[in-house]
Amino acid sequence: MKTFILIHGSWHSAWNWHKVIPALVQQGHKAIAIDLPGMGRDKTPINEVKMQLTVQKICELIDSIEGKVILVGHSKNGIMISQVAEYRPRKIEKLIYLAAYLVPNGKTQREYSVLDTEGVLKPFVTRHEELNATTLQPDIYKEGLYYDCDNNIIELAKLLLSHEPVESGITPLQLTGENYGSVPRFYIECTQDKAVTPFIQHKMYTEMPCQKVYSMDTSHSPFFSRPDELVNILCEIASA
Repeated sequence: MKTFILIHGSWHSAWNWHKVIPALVQQGHKAIAIDLPGMGRDKTPINEVKMQLTVQKICELIDSIEGKVILVGHSKNGIMISQVAEYRPRKIEKLIYLAAYLVPNGKTQREYSVLDTEGVLKPFVTRHEELNATTLQPDIYKEGLYYDCDNNIIELAKLLLSHEPVESGITPLQLTGENYGSVPRFYIECTQDKAVTPFIQHKMYTEMPCQKVYSMDTSHSPFFSRPDELVNILCEIASA
């Protein structure tokens, strides 16, 4: 049995994984999804959320679990699992980046996001200066995030998506070969992704080579559109 910790992406929360968790449990594993600070049911004021606070919350969860864990990060929050691995390398068995930002030491998520000129989300991101946060306009949910998902997912997203803190996207990662570099990493690319496009995914996992790259012919949200296929990949990685 492996223990997976599932980290959601921008604007989302733990509900991302509601189809994945029971499928992993059915395969004999344990799976935990959390709301990051300021997201979902976590009531931390969004203007108080800093990257270090988010990293600390994930580290505290890891510390509460006996044995090693497998960290799965989606989208922007690939940066979170990277930074956590720097602080807890001996507690993490593997890192899995799902259409996620795989960013080297000293770089920021935003530096790679601005290179992704074919992504469709940016014109629909609203900046809230007083909160140091953004929201995503619902008009782009279908095309940008969920084009191959059931329509009920889009309706849920309209109710559940929330603010996203800006600070983490402009905070340089602090990674070392000794700590972060000692943890095996795997990448799952989504080849029809319009949020984090295949171009930028390929650039990142080429610059930061992984043990193996898997491909899914899906949008940005395979945990909704093809959860069983995703779980099969996660289990294969877990057994590697």
